[in-house]
Amino acid sequence: PKEDGDAKGASVEQTIRVDVKRLDHLMNLIGELVLGKNRLIKINDDVEERYEGEAFLEELNQVVSIVSLVTTDLQIAVMKTRMLPIGKVFNKFPRMIRDLSRELNKKIELDISGEDTELDKSIVEEIGDPLVHIIRNSCDHGIETGDVRVAAGKEEGGTIQLKAYHEGNHIVIQIIDDGKGLDTDMLKSKAMEKGLITEKEADGMTDKEAYGLIFRPGFSTAAQVTSVSGRGVGMDVVKTNIEKLNGMIDIDSELGQGTSMKLKIPLTLAIIQALLVGVQEEYYAIPLASVLETVRISKDEIYTVENRSVMRLRDEVLSLVHIGDIFEVERVFDNSEHAYVVVLGLAESKIGLIVDTLIGQEEIVIKSLGEYLKGIEGIAGATIRGDGGVTLIVDVAALMQMAKSVK
Repeated sequence: PKEDGDAKGASVEQTIRVDVKRLDHLMNLIGELVLGKNRLIKINDDVEERYEGEAFLEELNQVVSIVSLVTTDLQIAVMKTRMLPIGKVFNKFPRMIRDLSRELNKKIELDISGEDTELDKSIVEEIGDPLVHIIRNSCDHGIETGDVRVAAGKEEGGTIQLKAYHEGNHIVIQIIDDGKGLDTDMLKSKAMEKGLITEKEADGMTDKEAYGLIFRPGFSTAAQVTSVSGRGVGMDVVKTNIEKLNGMIDIDSELGQGTSMKLKIPLTLAIIQALLVGVQEEYYAIPLASVLETVRISKDEIYTVENRSVMRLRDEVLSLVHIGDIFEVERVFDNSEHAYVVVLGLAESKIGLIVDTLIGQEEIVIKSLGEYLKGIEGIAGATIRGDGGVTLIVDVAALMQMAKSVK
C-alpha cells in the first residue's frame, strides 16, 4: 500500500500548470532563435565561399550544424508543450448530433476517430466554429430522412464520420457523410440564378469547380431558412476562417452516396516552411503548403486567351499572372528566354504565379506588420531572411482573389 501511495505521489508530480503567456513568450524566443540560425547558416555559406580550403571551416561547419540541430529540437519541444488534442473540440459534437437528430427527425450516428491527434492551442481555439457549421450542414442538407434513405436502398440511419490525423507538418480533419451527395447541375443552376456565374462558365466547369460554388459569398442551397442552417453564416465564412489559419478545404462528393470535406491545416502558425521568390529587387515568401510545384517554361509556352495569359500544364490550362502586376512592382524588360512559374493551389482553385527568380526553401518566422501596415491586401506578414533583409509573406487566398482582376 505504501508503495502504491508513493507511486501515486510520483505520478502527481509529472505535470505542472503553465500560464499560456509563458508558452507564447517561449515561442517568440524560439522564433528569434530560428531567425538567428538562418542568419548563421547564410554567414557560414559566405565564409565558406570566401575562405575555401581553410582548416577552420570544418570546425565552423560542425558548430553551425550543432546550433541548427539543437534549435530545431528546441523548437519541436516548445511546440509540443503548446499542443492540445483535437478531442477538446470533437467532444462537444456527440451531443450536438443527438440534438440535431431530434430537431430534424433523422437518425444520425457520429463516428469519431483520431481525437488524440494534437495541434497548436491557438488553432484548436479557432477550428471549432467552422467544424460546427460543416457538421450542421451535413445533418441538414446531406443526410436524408429515413424514408428517403430506405427508398434509395440505404440504411434508415445516416452516419457522419469525423476523422483527424497528421500528414507531414499538417493536421487533416475529414468530415464524411453517407447522405445524398452534391448535385453539380443543381449547384450550377442555383449559382446562375443568383448571378454568381454565367451559363458559359457553368458549361465549362469541372465537378470539383462546381463543388467549390458553395464557398461563394451569397450562395445557399437551402430552399428555406431553418433553425439548423439559417444562422447567417455561409460556407464562404467557413472557408475564410480556414484560410486565416493558412489551411485549405477540399470537397469530394458522389451523388446519392455522400460527401467528404477535407480540411488541411498547419500544426503551428508561428514558424512555417516557405518558398522564397524574387521580383526585381523585391523578395516574397510563399507558404509551402500552398505550392503544388514549380516549373521553368520558355516564353513561347505562354498563350493569351480572352486577354489573359495561360499555359498548358500537362492536361490542363493554367491561368498565369505575374507577381509584379499584383503588387505593382515595376517590371523591367526581361530579354531572357525562360520564366519561372510557381503553381499555387487552394481548395478547388489553381493559378500559375510568374516570378523572376526562385531563391529556395526556408523556414520562416511570421511577424506581424503592425497597426499601420496590417491592412495591405495580399500580404499576411513579414519575416527576416538569412541575409538580414525583410521579406513580405504572401497571403495566398487574397492573392488568388486579386489575380482575377489583373489583366
